[in-house]
Amino acid sequence: MYKPEHPRPDRFRPRWLNLNGEWQFTIDSGCSGKERKLHERGIFTGKIEVPFVPESKLSGIGYQDFIKSVWYRREIEIPADWQGGRVLLHFGAVDYLAEVWVNGVSAGTHKGGYTPFVFDISVLLNSDKNILTVNTYDDVLDPMQPSGKQCDRYYNHGCHYTRCTGIWQTVWLEWVPELYITDFKLTPDVDNGRLFISAALNQYAGGQMFTAVASLDGEFSAECVAIATGKTVSAVLDLPGAKLWNPSAAAGTGAPVLYDLKLKIGDDEVATYFGMRKIEINGFAIEINGRPVFQRLVLDQGYYPDGIYTAKDDEEIKRDIVLAMEAGFNGARMHMKVFEPRYLYWADRLGYMVWGEYPNWGLDERDERALLHMLPEWIEAVKRDYNHPAVVGWCPFNETRPERAADIFKSVYQTTRLYDAMRPIIDTSGYVHAVTDIYDVHDYEQNIDIFRERYAKVADGSHIWLNRPDIEKYEGQPYFVSEFGGPWRNIDGGEDGWGYGQAPRDEEEFYARYQGWVDALLDNPRICAFCFTQITDVMQEKNGMYTFRREPKYDMARVRAINEKKAAVEKE
Repeated sequence: MYKPEHPRPDRFRPRWLNLNGEWQFTIDSGCSGKERKLHERGIFTGKIEVPFVPESKLSGIGYQDFIKSVWYRREIEIPADWQGGRVLLHFGAVDYLAEVWVNGVSAGTHKGGYTPFVFDISVLLNSDKNILTVNTYDDVLDPMQPSGKQCDRYYNHGCHYTRCTGIWQTVWLEWVPELYITDFKLTPDVDNGRLFISAALNQYAGGQMFTAVASLDGEFSAECVAIATGKTVSAVLDLPGAKLWNPSAAAGTGAPVLYDLKLKIGDDEVATYFGMRKIEINGFAIEINGRPVFQRLVLDQGYYPDGIYTAKDDEEIKRDIVLAMEAGFNGARMHMKVFEPRYLYWADRLGYMVWGEYPNWGLDERDERALLHMLPEWIEAVKRDYNHPAVVGWCPFNETRPERAADIFKSVYQTTRLYDAMRPIIDTSGYVHAVTDIYDVHDYEQNIDIFRERYAKVADGSHIWLNRPDIEKYEGQPYFVSEFGGPWRNIDGGEDGWGYGQAPRDEEEFYARYQGWVDALLDNPRICAFCFTQITDVMQEKNGMYTFRREPKYDMARVRAINEKKAAVEKE
């Protein structure tokens, strides 16, 4: 079985069963499967390796033409000791519309290709063997379907890549007692030495006792008790003098300390973890735990040669973070995709800052109906990832058009702010802002003299460079060059592929150009962060620090030395 590890180490229960592996499979070209009652008695002619999409090599299929509908089926058997409670069926992510049947009866539907969903299937189960069937529908050409960088043509082109249809994250079963925790929100309060805990329950449980116990390196740290009210419970865990979670690359600020946490109500116990850290904007700097930390980010699109959207294993997920840190980057924009939760787990563990994004491309944001198709899934993503200390900001849109419906961006910003009061929010990365806490631009200027002069004027305030000065207005926020660089270099052989601007003639020209870019940004007292395009090549886009197979193109020690120069906003 691929990916045998628990997919959500941030919410672990011991009784769970991984459903990855071989499933029966068929492509439904005419989208007629429900009419033909495939969920009841259909013949499935193929096999697929879940959780890899049929377009991928690892799925065992590798069919890369347009696929609108697919069907999955497998037999499941519930462990004998899973009695006296509930059985939950979890999907990490399924692109795009999903319906699930258990023994021919619909368990539910989900809309959105990037976020998790769960069904209580207890009443649908037989005492012995059971048949699980899944149908997905996916149309990247639908202007109301967010699809990110998935290609809208037969052949990949530009920065659009192979499509991904159906199940692409782990599927698993979980046993829970009759009363259980369905969700929880952990909010650190560093200044007052406490952690706010808010938990949601599956049923009314007024008067039930809820406990939370924190430990560090196996040693008891703190405990709190609260009484549930209705279907919720709120508690405060006091942690005076708590050790803080800090980015690993923030010199002199400590390490990414993580506390273990057990949440318990009735017979239910969930194991999770948290980091004590705060994020603030102070002048032109973003501060982590009261210290300005320049975010030296790299664009990470989360594509893999053999799995496309899905990493082959946990090591492949972790490796991309390690490779970025070896090059001197202290974080990433998780770009145009909601990444697998274990990416965030490793970011938390390694002290690697990330921005949560959404794959809005494919969605026509000029149409106000787009809000109905995007906002529910975006909030699901924010809720899923809120507790991760590595997440330092949100950005729901990327490179939107001037003629977009600005009220959509304001509504998404405001709704995100209602759920998360602590992190900065960028409404749309690059080009056209409606409301934003940090002002960001995309700038692929390859001429270093022009680039340096442009940001020298930003530094002294004589001219703030904007992507669209005809319609944009800068309001004094910290300034973030959230995409730059992208120089073309193909070491795989052949002339295929592309990058931004004229390719460097040799490695030395690359180092000179890279140092010119980075120095211009690090030396600028108004700039709080940058994001270089990109960590790896992605298919035909050949502008990574590493190839698509993760081979280094450059001397990463030299790149790291350039990146680790102290920034103007970090100086005392």
